[in-house]
Amino acid sequence: MSCTSSSTLIFSRSRESRNSGTSLFQYNGLKLLEATQLGLASLDIKGFVATSAKCGKIKAVASPTVSSPKRETDPKKRIVITGMGLVSVFGSDIDTYYSNLLDGVSGITPIDRFDASDYSVRFAGQIRDFSSKGYIDGKNDRRLDDCWRYCLVAGKRALDDATLGKQVVDTMDKTRMGVLVGSAMGGFTSFSNGVEALVLKGHKKITPFFIPYSISNMGSALLAINTGFMGPNYSIATACATSNHCFIAAANHIRRGDADIMVAGGTDASIIPIGIGGFIACRALSQRNDEPQRASRPWDRNRDGFVMGEGAGVLIMESMEHAMKRGAKVYAEYLGGAATCDAHHMTDPRPDGFGVSSCIVKGLQDAGVAPEEVNYVNAHATSTPAGDLAEVNAIKKVFKNTSELKMNGTKSMIGHGLGAAGGLEAIATIKAINTGWLHPTINQYDLEPNVTIDTVPNVKKQHQVNVAISNSFGFGGHNSVVVFAPFSP
Repeated sequence: MSCTSSSTLIFSRSRESRNSGTSLFQYNGLKLLEATQLGLASLDIKGFVATSAKCGKIKAVASPTVSSPKRETDPKKRIVITGMGLVSVFGSDIDTYYSNLLDGVSGITPIDRFDASDYSVRFAGQIRDFSSKGYIDGKNDRRLDDCWRYCLVAGKRALDDATLGKQVVDTMDKTRMGVLVGSAMGGFTSFSNGVEALVLKGHKKITPFFIPYSISNMGSALLAINTGFMGPNYSIATACATSNHCFIAAANHIRRGDADIMVAGGTDASIIPIGIGGFIACRALSQRNDEPQRASRPWDRNRDGFVMGEGAGVLIMESMEHAMKRGAKVYAEYLGGAATCDAHHMTDPRPDGFGVSSCIVKGLQDAGVAPEEVNYVNAHATSTPAGDLAEVNAIKKVFKNTSELKMNGTKSMIGHGLGAAGGLEAIATIKAINTGWLHPTINQYDLEPNVTIDTVPNVKKQHQVNVAISNSFGFGGHNSVVVFAPFSP
C-alpha cells in the first residue's frame, strides 16, 4: 500500500523574493522549517527553485499550486536493473544474503584477521572463507588488495546474473558499456603495506603494485580490463555515500545516451589495523566488545557508534530499450536519485536534517515520484548517536503521513561497509521489492521516542513495496538518495 498523505514538497521562488532578495521555500504539507545562514546558491530542481538568501533565513509558506510529478517514459532513458552481484559477510550468493537478513542473523563477530587484543574495538562484520575461484586467476588473486578482489567478484557475478557472459558481450558494442564502481578507502591494505615497507625497509622495498593497487579508481579499471568495456569508466569516492553517487552518475550516462549498460556500485575492505585504529581515533565505532552481535542498534537509545563492515555491492544498470531487445530479466526500475551536501561539519550531520531532506526531495523529483508514493526507506542508519536521529528528522519532514511507511537498517546485521554500504543496501532494497518481505532492524530494544516510523523491529514483515528509497550519507556531509520501484513496461 502507498501512503495516503497528500503532501508534496515544492521549492519555488516567489515574486516578492525576487524583488526583495530574500528566499522563500514554498511547500505544501511540511513542518515549518527555518534554517539560519544556509547560504544556498541558486538551485533549480526541474522547476523547483531555491535562490540565495541574503537575509540569512529561509522561511516556509503555503504553495498555492502543486504540479503532479511525471516519470520518465522514453525507453532509451528509463533505467532497469538486470543484474546484481555482491560479496558480503553472508557470502556472495544474493539469495543467501537476503535470507540471512530476513532471518535477522547478525554477521558481526570478533576480529581474527589480525591481533586486535589491545584495541578498544575488537569486533566487526569481517568476511570469512571468501573465494574468488572462477573469477580471478591465482596469480592476480594473490597480489590484489581485498578491496579489488571483492569488486571483481561482485562485478562479474552481477554480469553473470544479467546473462552478460563473455560470449554475449562479445556480440555487443563495448564502447557503450561502462563501469563505475567506487570506493571510500581504495586499496587500504596495499597502502598500509607500502607505508610499512617504506618505514621499515626503505623505498627500494616498495612493491611496484603499491600505487596501482592503492588508488581508488582501480576497481572500475580492473573490471573494464577484464571485460573489455570501453564506455564511461571512473571511480567516485564520497566516503559512505559512494555507491549511491555511482548509481546516480551511471544512470545519467545512460540517460544522456553515453552508454546502454553500466556496471555500478561500491567496494571496500577496511577491517585492517589502520582501518579499525583510524575509526577508533575518530570515536565513531561502537565499543560493545562484550556483545558484538548487539552492537549495531540503529535508533536504539543505547547505541554507541557504528560497526565496521566490508564487501562489495554491484548493479547492472541498463536502458529499458536495450534490456527489452535482448530479452533480459528485470529486477526493478531505477527511477532517479540526487546528491547534496550538509556544508556543516567534517563528520557530524546537520542536526536539523535539512541537507538530507532536500536530497530526498530532489531525488523524488528526479524520479518523478510524489512523497506519498513512497512506502519503504532503506535507511543509512549507522547506529551513531547523532546520525540516526538527523536522518529520521529529515524523513519526517518530507513524509508527513508515515502510517504506511516502513524503514529498516541493513547495517544492524552486516555493519557499515563504507563505500560498499549503498551497493549492499540497494540489493537489499531490490530484494524487498521482489519478495514482498522487509528484513528487520535487529537490536531494537529501547527505541528513541522521536522515532515514530515503523523500523521493522527485530522480526521481518511482509510489505508490498510501491516505491522505495535508499539513503547513504558520508563524512564531509555528502548526502545521496536513490529511488527504486517494481518494473512495469
